Amino acid sequence: MEVKNINKNDFTPKTTFGVLGICGIVGNLVARVLKDKGYNVIGSDLSKKHDCKFLNSLDSYDIKIYYESHPEEFFNNSDYIFYPPGISKSLDIFKTIKEKNIPILEIDDIFQLFKPEKPVLGITGTNGKTTTTMLLKFIAYENGLNPSEHNLLDMQGNSDYIPALQSLLKGDVAIIEVGTFGNKGGIDLTTKLSKMDCGIITNITPDHLELGKDFINYADIKGEMIQNLNGKKLIVNSNDPTIMGLIKKNNFNGDLITFAVDTVVSKKSKKQCVCGNDMNINEIISGSGYYECVCGLKNIKTNYTAYDIDLKNNSFLLNTPEGYFEVKMLLEGMHNVFNITGAIVASREFLKLSYDDILKSISEFNSVPGRMEIMGVINDKKVIVDYAHNPGGVETVLKEFKNIYGDFTLILTVSSESGFKGDEKIFDIALRFAKYIIPVSKSSQKVAISKIKENQDLKEKIILEDMESDFEKEGTLGARKEDVVNGFKKSLETDTSTIIAIGEAAVKFKSLFNI
Repeated sequence: MEVKNINKNDFTPKTTFGVLGICGIVGNLVARVLKDKGYNVIGSDLSKKHDCKFLNSLDSYDIKIYYESHPEEFFNNSDYIFYPPGISKSLDIFKTIKEKNIPILEIDDIFQLFKPEKPVLGITGTNGKTTTTMLLKFIAYENGLNPSEHNLLDMQGNSDYIPALQSLLKGDVAIIEVGTFGNKGGIDLTTKLSKMDCGIITNITPDHLELGKDFINYADIKGEMIQNLNGKKLIVNSNDPTIMGLIKKNNFNGDLITFAVDTVVSKKSKKQCVCGNDMNINEIISGSGYYECVCGLKNIKTNYTAYDIDLKNNSFLLNTPEGYFEVKMLLEGMHNVFNITGAIVASREFLKLSYDDILKSISEFNSVPGRMEIMGVINDKKVIVDYAHNPGGVETVLKEFKNIYGDFTLILTVSSESGFKGDEKIFDIALRFAKYIIPVSKSSQKVAISKIKENQDLKEKIILEDMESDFEKEGTLGARKEDVVNGFKKSLETDTSTIIAIGEAAVKFKSLFNI
């Protein structure tokens, strides 16, 4: 039977919850939440034990799991049964549950019964949210705070119920990455279910947007965080006109804290304003910089400003409400100046840490796996991988690589979410910055063939011989392991001292470069 008007007072430490589908994402997280709250938990799943992908996250929990079946013992020992979304109630197990009159809990019941009981910080944006999240967690750990961790193997965990359930897990603070896959209501749901106290918005650009989709509609989806944090704390990149336009559009009346980067720029571009007009923008990174729209939207004076940026020596100065501080970083690139500045602001304003402690942690943080990650040196060539996979991200990263390393060989594994047009845009960016391009994804190879037909001189720059792949992309995974291996072998024959592999396949198979 389904439970109505349930109350935690109905439970005791001896209450046993049976979790169906415990090898799945939601089942795994709910089982751990219930154990963290002090209850008995047992689980069952039709998977074999070796196919239970997230089993490692249950290692520290005393949970008996029945594999390959839902035996009678599981039902007999369960006072309540939780079943995750996606399991049909037409299955025979629900007949058994009904016959035994066992109360059923659904995902909404979990959020009704349990609240985070800790401060919750959410990070969203088109680019930079993963780095900012990982950096903030590092700063927290370094300063004696334990963030809640979903610990799901190979899962970024920034969408669906993962971030909200993560906020219910044990920890001193919840620092959750919030994504959307461009779906309306996703951020709204996570913000509400996690009882989020503070949010960070890194930037909003059309880089993840499918071709022909409405950018302002996409921006409004990111703006769901703004709507739900009215009256609370919000930390934003004020160099991004889209964010600042949404602040105005949504009449945000909470504690708004802004940060910005002040530096010389040379690139001019256009970006659609939330008012519907196109505005001119002098870009510092993709979609962020100096702007003014006919509607009156323009740069404002900020609470925190990074300036005197020295990318050669990985340092900058930060103007804060409490004075000026020198920031030394191991991360490279202008985009990481933004990420680090946002993390410093959140560490001070939300985690309430001292600048000395924050800046010490910043100076020791090396990299997020798959983000400008140095894998090693072979044949006197430095090998780096980066997850960049959309035009804005690729341009930002390759520009930084060019500034830092000069000439480099690019292994291109990207398969754009925007189809051929997106792949073509990424390839054009690669042509601007890389000395040599080795396209290993079928998508990039199609563009390469087209480019060479248009201009035979590009044969000097594009290394395509014996490289053609027949692999069709899977989501944004554009290449197989063998494709990446072949590209890597080719890259070692070039005359540059730096090799850079970008895209999902580059990161997925990065162990190939662990040398």
